[in-house]
Amino acid sequence: MTSAKSGRGAEPTLKRDVALANLIIERFGLSNAFGHASGRIPGTNTFFMPTRRSPGLASASTLLVLDTEGKVLSGRGTPNSELWIHARIYAARPDVGGVVHAHPPACVCLTQIGQPHRVVHNQGGAFYAGVPEYERVGLIRTRELGDLLARKLGSGLAVMMRGHGITTALPDVRAATVAACMLEESAGMQLRMLAAAGGDAARLRAYTREEAGSVSDQISPRVVERAWEYYALAAEQRPLGG
Repeated sequence: MTSAKSGRGAEPTLKRDVALANLIIERFGLSNAFGHASGRIPGTNTFFMPTRRSPGLASASTLLVLDTEGKVLSGRGTPNSELWIHARIYAARPDVGGVVHAHPPACVCLTQIGQPHRVVHNQGGAFYAGVPEYERVGLIRTRELGDLLARKLGSGLAVMMRGHGITTALPDVRAATVAACMLEESAGMQLRMLAAAGGDAARLRAYTREEAGSVSDQISPRVVERAWEYYALAAEQRPLGG
């Protein structure tokens, strides 16, 4: 990675995207007072992240700049204690440009009933390769725990965190946000199907790997662009907590 200067031309748009990503995860119920989205400054080992407030209160003008060692390089305010989620994923994955950590209820429920994510509808196909589970309970407040989470994520798009939430990691913050929304929708579908099946997971007509692979383009740039347009406009129009 190069110095932060190489990414400055893209910063205004990126800052707006990071702020909107945080609004989206709050407005759409993936998080409330907690949770955070970040975006890597292109060509660098630095990233924009909001201060330690609700994601629903994020704004482009109040973002911090941090590096992958957890150091605050610019901005005013206290960084989130789980900054290590973002810092260590960016350190481990040069291909990642956006990270979202949220606490979507359906995803959390799956982790606590011992059910792995399964592809049960088309949009879930984005996760056809599987979603690993980080089983350790608690917050990611140290570099070491951040490294553990990054290793569990591996080269994937998302990781479930037992009793805690999810983290998504994709080429940019828009894609990471859309993926988080899709994963929660997919988990919600799975829970409803489980309930309809009387709790018998064997009755779920989950997609085969081949079937899931055939709809795996649900997180393609074209799909992300369409989904982001909707989520961003809706988030800007919805009230805090709405």
